[in-house]
Amino acid sequence: MSIFAKIITVENFIYLIDCAKNSLILAIISVILGLFIGTIVAACKISKIRILRYLANIYVEFIRGTPMLLQLLIFFFGLPQLIPNYASLSFSTQVFIAGVVGMSINSGAYSAELIRSGIQSIEAGQWEAGKSLGMSYFKIMRLIILPQAFKRVIPPMVSEFIVLIKDSSLVSSIGATELLKGSQIIGSRYYNYIIPLFMAACIYLIITLTISYFAKKLEKRFQIYD
Repeated sequence: MSIFAKIITVENFIYLIDCAKNSLILAIISVILGLFIGTIVAACKISKIRILRYLANIYVEFIRGTPMLLQLLIFFFGLPQLIPNYASLSFSTQVFIAGVVGMSINSGAYSAELIRSGIQSIEAGQWEAGKSLGMSYFKIMRLIILPQAFKRVIPPMVSEFIVLIKDSSLVSSIGATELLKGSQIIGSRYYNYIIPLFMAACIYLIITLTISYFAKKLEKRFQIYD
C-alpha cells in the first residue's frame, strides 16, 4: 500500500475536521469578543477625553506592533500568575483560555481601527439629526451611528475573521490541538508531514472560501436594504 493510501483515509480526514472545529471555535469566540473590545476601544479613540484616547492608542499600537505568537505566550505563562485558581484547571482548558484571551485582545486592536474608520465615515448630518431629536450622545451612537458603521465594516471584519482562523494555528505553539497541530500529529504517525500538511491546507482553503462566499451574499443583502 502506498503512503498516499495510508495517510489519505476517512479516519484521518475526520480527525482533521474535528481539529478544524477547534480552530473555528477559537476564531468565532475571539472575533466576537474582539468586536466587543474593538467597539469600546474605537469609542475611546474618538472620545473627547484625552486620557481615554491616549490609553486606547497605546493598546492598539502595542498589540498591532507585536507578534500574536508573543502575545499568546505572554498570556499562557502569565495567566497562572494573575489568577490563583487558574493552575488547577486542566491543561487543555488553560490552553483554550489563553488562546481565546490572546486572540481576542489581538483581534480587538484591529477591530478597533476598522470600527473607528466606520464610525468616522458616517456623515455629520446623522449626528445633527440625532441631536435635533433630543437624543444623547450614547443613544445616537447606539441607535444611529454604530448600526451603519457595522454594515460598512462587514467586508474588512470578514477578512479579520478569516485571518483569525488561519492565526489559530499559532495556538498550537502553546499546546492546542487545532488543525495545524492535528496534521503534525498525523505526520508523526507515518513519518510523512507533507501529505497531512497539504490536507490541512485544503481544509483551511475550503473554510475560508466558504466564509468569503456567504460574506459576499450578506454584504449584497445589506446593500439592498440600504
